Parts: sequence; structure tokens; C-alpha cells
Amino acid sequence: MSEPLPNIAYDLFAKLDLRVATIRSAEPHPNADKLLKLKLDDGTPEGRQVCAGIKAWYDPTTLVGKQVIIVANLEPRTLRGEVSAGMVLAASDLKDGATPGADGKFADDARNVIVLTLDKPVKPGSKVS
Repeated sequence: MSEPLPNIAYDLFAKLDLRVATIRSAEPHPNADKLLKLKLDDGTPEGRQVCAGIKAWYDPTTLVGKQVIIVANLEPRTLRGEVSAGMVLAASDLKDGATPGADGKFADDARNVIVLTLDKPVKPGSKVS
């Protein structure tokens, strides 16, 4: 487990806009080895695209239709030529017995990464609190 970060004021946390989104399509990012390009129904007419670094843990076809939690108010960024307008939340931990490489970092296969999903469906765009 990693060390916790310092406490923040509630007012800072309240600035996060966490929403439910449904994954409409998922495919490998054309210019990045670790990213998937996700098209999301976030309750808005146009939806949004998010690039997520989960390719090592998920076959894109298994994600379609899943409801996920996103940070909806991150400034859009261009990641290797594709716009990413938000972030899909995921949890990660190290597998039992995982050891770091010579550089002190852990390889992708030493981790478990789990995208946060809902256990019951709700409307895309629903606020998470």
C-alpha cells in the first residue's frame, strides 16, 4: 500500500465533479502502447472521449456497456494525438510477491488494476458523492 497523501480542505475536494458514464466503445489507442481510447455516454448530447492507461489489464471488448466513475471536470489533454476529456477511476495494488525491477519500479504484470464500476445501473451523468 502506498503512503497516504496529506489532508486537503473539503472545499478543494468539492471542486471535483465525479459522474457516472457508460462506456459506448473501447479500442486500443493508435499511438500509445498502454492506453485505451474510450467513448463515453456521460449524459451530455455529445458524450466524451477519455484515454485510460488500462490496456495491460483490460480487453477493450469487455468494457463496452460497463458503467464507470469519471472525473468530469479535468481540463482536456491531448495524449499522443487523441483528446482525453476526463479520467476513469481505477484502484490498483501489487500482486502478492511482486518485486521491483532494477530501476525500483514495478512492471505492469506486478499490479492488479481494477476499473471502478457500479453494481446497479443509473443514468449516465449521475453525480457521485
